[in-house]
Amino acid sequence: MNRFVILAVAVAAAVALPAGAQLYKYVDKNGKTVYSDQPPPDVDSKQIRVQPSGGPSDAPAGKTAVARDKDADKSRKDMAKAADKSEKDAARQAQIQARCNHLKADLAGYEGGVRLQRVNEKGEREFMTDEQIEQAKTRTRREMEEACNQK
Repeated sequence: MNRFVILAVAVAAAVALPAGAQLYKYVDKNGKTVYSDQPPPDVDSKQIRVQPSGGPSDAPAGKTAVARDKDADKSRKDMAKAADKSEKDAARQAQIQARCNHLKADLAGYEGGVRLQRVNEKGEREFMTDEQIEQAKTRTRREMEEACNQK
C-alpha cells in the first residue's frame, strides 16, 4: 500500500511540473501563430517564459489579504464620505437656489407698482406707503444679490 501512495505522489508531482515548463511560440507554414510546450522541428521558434500565478494579478505585491481587505474597506468608506458630501452640497445648493428664487419673486412684487398690504403689530391689514415699499425693495434687492451670488 505504501508503494501505491508513493507512486500516486510521484505521478501528481510529474503532472504538476509541466505547469512551470517552457512554452514555445512560432509561426507555421500557413502563417498562424502556434504555442506549444515542445519546440517544433525545422521551424525557428521563440521560447517564452511563463510565470506561475500566485493569486490575483491585480493584487499589489507584498500585501497580505488582511492589508488588501483594510485598503478595500478604507476605499469604501472614502467613497461613502464623498457621496455624503456630494449629497449635502447638492441639498445646500438647492436651498440657496430656492431662497434666490423666492427673493426674486418678492422683488418683482415690490416693483410691480400695485398697492401692497402688510399685517401690522395688531394683526390688522394696512397698505404699505411708498417709503415702506422702497425700503422693502432695497432690503430685498440686497438680500437677493447676496443669496444669488452664493453659488
